[in-house]
Amino acid sequence: MDFELTYWHWWIVGMLLIVLEVFAPSAFFLWMGISAAVVGFVVLIAPDMGWEYQFMIFAVFSIVSIALWKRYAKTSTESSDHPTLNRRGEQYVGRTFTLDEPIVNGMGKIRVDDSTWKISGDDCEVGAKVKVVGIDGTIFKVECE
Repeated sequence: MDFELTYWHWWIVGMLLIVLEVFAPSAFFLWMGISAAVVGFVVLIAPDMGWEYQFMIFAVFSIVSIALWKRYAKTSTESSDHPTLNRRGEQYVGRTFTLDEPIVNGMGKIRVDDSTWKISGDDCEVGAKVKVVGIDGTIFKVECE
C-alpha cells in the first residue's frame, strides 16, 4: 500500500497546528501551521513532489519562520498607553501622601486609596508628607518632604 501526500493533507495539518496554537499560545505552532499551508500550495503546484521533499520544505519553512518571529519579537518593543496597568504599586511612584502612622526604624504603613501598603524610608512623624520614590516588591520606598 503506497500512501501519497496531497495538498489537502498539508492544509489539514496546517489547520490542526493553528488550532493547537489557540490552546497553547506561544506563536510556535502558528508558524508551523503556516509552513504546512505553504507546503500545501507547493504540492498543489507540483503534485508529483516526493514526500521527502515535502517534509524537507516543511522543516525549512518552519525553522526559518519561527527563527524570524523570535528575532522580531525580541527586537520589537510595543509601547502601551498604560505601561503600569498590571503593576499596581508602580502607579503610585511620584505621588505624595500624608502619614497616618509614623515611620519607625525605617518601616511603616501608609493608607493609599482603599488599601494599606508597607513603606520604608527615613523616620517621619504622623502628619508628615512622604513621596513614593520607588517600589521594592510590595514595599514603597518613600522620602519625607
